[in-house]
Amino acid sequence: MESKLTGQEPAAKEQRAKRVNRTKLYDIIADLSSSSTTRMTDYEGARAEEAEPITFPSGGGKSFIMGSDDVLLSVLGLGDLADLTVTNDADYSYDLPANKDAFRKTWNPKYTLRSHFDGVRALAFHPVEPVLVTASEDHTLKLWNLQKTVPAKKSASLDVEPIYTFRAHIGPVLSLAISSNGEQCFSGGIDATIQWWNMPSPNVDPYDTYEPNVLAGTLVAHTDAVWGLAYSGIKNQLLSCSADGTVRLWKPQEKLPCICTYNGNKEHGIPTSVDFIGCDPAHMVTSFNTGSTVIYDLETSQSLVMLSSQIDSDLQSSNHINRVVSHPTLPVTITAHEDRHIKFFDNKTGKMIHSMVAHLDAVTSLAVDPNGIYLMSGSHDCSIRLWNLDSKTCVQEITAHRKKLDESIYDVAFHPSKAYIASAGADALAKVFV
Repeated sequence: MESKLTGQEPAAKEQRAKRVNRTKLYDIIADLSSSSTTRMTDYEGARAEEAEPITFPSGGGKSFIMGSDDVLLSVLGLGDLADLTVTNDADYSYDLPANKDAFRKTWNPKYTLRSHFDGVRALAFHPVEPVLVTASEDHTLKLWNLQKTVPAKKSASLDVEPIYTFRAHIGPVLSLAISSNGEQCFSGGIDATIQWWNMPSPNVDPYDTYEPNVLAGTLVAHTDAVWGLAYSGIKNQLLSCSADGTVRLWKPQEKLPCICTYNGNKEHGIPTSVDFIGCDPAHMVTSFNTGSTVIYDLETSQSLVMLSSQIDSDLQSSNHINRVVSHPTLPVTITAHEDRHIKFFDNKTGKMIHSMVAHLDAVTSLAVDPNGIYLMSGSHDCSIRLWNLDSKTCVQEITAHRKKLDESIYDVAFHPSKAYIASAGADALAKVFV
């Protein structure tokens, strides 16, 4: 018996030594991975990290993705594209926390939203619940509760099934906005209407009978497809832009809901996207297919500032702007372009602050995180990219959707109060990352 035990001791020592070496190896790998940015491809079988969503830290402008110093100082994963970046001095400082590594976040795919039969054109999160709405070319909108999931067949991610389907549009639904209290939702369609919905409860039973009160009304004034919507909770106003050339301001509760019309004579072209100015909600910004971006005073209807970049008037197609967003707290406007660029403008002077080739194909969508520190862009190159706004560098790239007829990602969004991001694609899927 004794000889057996003594014979086992060297073996046990060897095991312990192996374990120590393995622990060292893990530490080295952890160090390496934390100092470089993450490129992550989401195949069907990719194992997503099962993490509970974390809420944003309050105050201090801390965001939920923080790059280490070398990440913030170098353009990563862009190769030769980095050399095509131009910039000027009129830059704004972004409220970065002192300890940049305090809150580094790498996004991983967790939820796949499957139910639409055609491309998902737009999505928007509820302001506080883990709930989102998607709008699709299959003529419907769907409501999803991320807490109601079923395990996916082939991977560690979770499949979500819709809890409600909104039906009123005739033809594809193109744009979407949710009110700041989460009680209403507005959708714009190719049918020129804006449908106004009362949001069902996040706990609605998908097998309940049809509820006619969900459709609150229809806003009719546009005569062609409604390409963009934006909502402001300050005066409970809605902005819409349409292929008919006009931008309209609505107060949905009024008897005559359309308060004002802009660009009535198509003086700037056809509007493609619209947003309220974050730091001054009495102003709005609209992008046009001609490549111009204009800031309007909502009350006087006057155009205040033309945001100008050096554009060649002969190259109409490459001038096309797909999306415009306003920074939530700084006087900065950001535009996404068909020619693969993202451009940054100073709202006060109208001058371009920065321009960069950001993707390998048209940039279709933009979203700024609620703290104003990170920008997310989506593109027909199938990738979502996250950018540090201070250094204008890419901190993560995620391959998220498959191509369909040369198109891929149509929309991206940050949750206003929880650590979720989402993308909507031509492949009829929406994906949520944690």
